[in-house]
Amino acid sequence: MEKNLKCLLQGLEYEILQGTEDPVITSVVYDSRKAEEGSLFVCMKGAVVDGHQFAAQVAEKKAAAIVVQDPVDVPDSVTVVRVKNSRYALALISGNWFDHPERKLKTIGITGTKGKTTTSYMIQSILEAAGYRTGLIGTIEVITGKRHIPSENTTPESYLVYAYFAEMVEAGCDSVVMEVSSQALMMDRVAGITFDFGIFTNIGTDHIGPNEHSSFEEYLECKKRLLRQCRIGIVNRDDHRYEQIVEGHTCEILETYGFSSAATLRAANAMMLSKPGYLGIRYLAEGIVNIPVEIDIPGKFSVYNSLAAVAVCHHFGVTESEIMEALTHAKVKGRVEMVKVSDKFTLMIDYAHNAMALSSLLSTLREYHPSRIVCLFGCGGNRDRSRRFEMGEVSGRMADLTIITSDNPRFEEPQAIIDDIVTGIERTDGQYIMIIDRKEAIAWAIHHGEPGDIIVLAGKGHEDYQIIKGKKYPMDERVLIQEILEEDRKKSEEA
Repeated sequence: MEKNLKCLLQGLEYEILQGTEDPVITSVVYDSRKAEEGSLFVCMKGAVVDGHQFAAQVAEKKAAAIVVQDPVDVPDSVTVVRVKNSRYALALISGNWFDHPERKLKTIGITGTKGKTTTSYMIQSILEAAGYRTGLIGTIEVITGKRHIPSENTTPESYLVYAYFAEMVEAGCDSVVMEVSSQALMMDRVAGITFDFGIFTNIGTDHIGPNEHSSFEEYLECKKRLLRQCRIGIVNRDDHRYEQIVEGHTCEILETYGFSSAATLRAANAMMLSKPGYLGIRYLAEGIVNIPVEIDIPGKFSVYNSLAAVAVCHHFGVTESEIMEALTHAKVKGRVEMVKVSDKFTLMIDYAHNAMALSSLLSTLREYHPSRIVCLFGCGGNRDRSRRFEMGEVSGRMADLTIITSDNPRFEEPQAIIDDIVTGIERTDGQYIMIIDRKEAIAWAIHHGEPGDIIVLAGKGHEDYQIIKGKKYPMDERVLIQEILEEDRKKSEEA
């Protein structure tokens, strides 16, 4: 592919400081290691690395042009383009490079503190069941219609977003649902995209701290940008900051969902469903759609996630029977994912890896009145130690038994991490045991499960690895469970 520079700069305010006015560009890169002759290199300022410092190296590789927001020292033969914000520039340049594939798709963006992943999979499940070919970009993976790609970020860099869109179009997709993080909105990873639908699930006090957001106000303001970048906004009416969320929105249409009578799509007569090995919820959707809904994902948050999905899919002309059937089977890897191991108790895997997520999960499970909640988790190494104390305290207060084990210890000693978690638990009167090896811990939980228990394996979720001493080892809890059950079967046969 080749394009002239000025074609790629359409929509941007810029100034050409030196070099050829309109060179031919053969590739767009933002990683200096990928620069080559004919490349357009965009210098971006990151939290750790500033791309401007690699401008001279890129020039040596005979890059055709460099986009900057700060001064660089390169030979006069290299075209240098100055813009106000190089991250924003990369997004618009990427859209132009790939001929705006987002305009050939129905685009659905989802932001919010919780619920993005589950909602995105619910929407994809419904649309696929109705015959739409739907791509997905999110925390767990990217699905382009050609490939399933494990995700590194909830929302990838803007160049990759457009590249994935282009691949989806080539694969015959007609729609895409994607998680849009606050970081992505703050760092212009979705700049240039006007979403057909923008969903705002909720807002909580998360992602505030070093290398994230400096304050809750900044966090909320970044999230709100989605409602200025979409045609139809769909917002949780029950969120106590609803008025702040919708303030300043520019949506052509604003719809709402929730239990509130003011919502355009409402849930009524919600009922918990419970039996050994199964937890779910049933309710009536009323308003713009009127159908009974049943989901085998437990909790009130599942009502909100599914309402958001129904609200979007209604606009696609999906039939009520298609919505009902698809939601019955909708599942998300590592999000309240139930794994059948016994007729006596329920075992599930969930990604809850901080105190807020764990508290939300355990309070939801308590509503099902289990005999006991057994919570198994660890914490990541080389991360904020306060998270360990907080998670320990939450589990000690809300679970009947905590099994403390390893997560991703990285370069720390697993026992040191466990000791920090114990410090938190001992602020409560909660019971706990320590088993460093995660497989042994899971086996203990299964072997000691009692009738009516809910056993939660928290923290790993969709992850299929463990990081120890800087090395990544395969470790999928689903595989571990099957290994444990197979080992038990063999022992039973030998006995």
